[in-house]
Amino acid sequence: MKKVRHVMGISGGKDSGALAIYLFDKYPRLDIEYYFTDTGKELQETYDLIRGIEVYTGKIVARIEAAPNSHEDPFDHFLNLFGGFLPGSNARWCTKKLKLEPFEKWVGEDPVISYVGIRGDENREGYISTKSNIQSIFPFRKNIWSEDVTRKLLKNTNIPNVLNSYVKFASIDKLSRIKDVVNEHISENHNLAEKLNTLLDIDTEAFNQVVFDFLKTTDYPLSNATDFELLDNEDNLVRDDIFKILRESGVGVPGYYEKVEYEVNGEKGEYARSRSGCFFCFFQQKIEWIWLYEQHPEKFALAIEYEKDGYTWMQDESLQDIIKPARMTQIKEDNIKRTQRVAQNKKSPYLIDLLEDAEEEGCASCFI
Repeated sequence: MKKVRHVMGISGGKDSGALAIYLFDKYPRLDIEYYFTDTGKELQETYDLIRGIEVYTGKIVARIEAAPNSHEDPFDHFLNLFGGFLPGSNARWCTKKLKLEPFEKWVGEDPVISYVGIRGDENREGYISTKSNIQSIFPFRKNIWSEDVTRKLLKNTNIPNVLNSYVKFASIDKLSRIKDVVNEHISENHNLAEKLNTLLDIDTEAFNQVVFDFLKTTDYPLSNATDFELLDNEDNLVRDDIFKILRESGVGVPGYYEKVEYEVNGEKGEYARSRSGCFFCFFQQKIEWIWLYEQHPEKFALAIEYEKDGYTWMQDESLQDIIKPARMTQIKEDNIKRTQRVAQNKKSPYLIDLLEDAEEEGCASCFI
């Protein structure tokens, strides 16, 4: 039986930072290897968070570079290889070349459990490797398993095996209800998510035991493990919990999440960043580009330098265009109106809540 490696990426974002602290505190026996895939284009707050995690856990966060033998930053190295073609939402070569491929090369062919900081209030799966030796686990969610695992477990043809497993792990008082749920076939009127959530609500730990039992019959990395510490995990952490973990640990929230006040035409607004990752990330909202221009003008100037030969970070306008006085005013005013509109339906002390639709765009390997 092969030794299973446990790894976790630190992106510089709030969720991955909080997950590192959470796992270290709650599961101290897990020998987790922390890593950071460095593009060379991060804000200083990213490196500050990584250092904070190292101090808190007493572990070094391994630095992985996509082009270790190049005389250029990894991003610049690949940008030149692509002839100056900037990445975008429809051509995310940066995600593939700077994040995913270096990570998969780093883990090699070892069976690996990769812990991902997607929260219980998010509706996304995140990065799932195409390599069969890498299995993703989501500790912040009530359902810690990836969709491909639960889909295979709960398929209709596997019902007899699921029932046999539940007999071993479920309590007598819950078994009758569980059998009714398991025996109900997935169909147009009863989808996979409904069946999954019902089983989790009845007994999360028993469900996790059943999944682990099922994994022993597969080629997933956890088939190589005799036990798994997270089988008793019933937590479901949301955004407020993440900020609380970071603040109470002393590591702190990365500075780019903290709201900054601005005024335009007599009205006051606030802006911040909704994500970690490269300072010129093309998934940024326009108000975030304005934040970068005013809070980190030297970084904004560097981002402008990349726009040439018709390539721009945004499809509809250039960075030079959005910092024209009239355009900046419009973007800020639009942000105030949007913030007021969202605030009517959502009460939160965090500006990041008002940017949540932007937060869920992009690649989880960069932003969690």
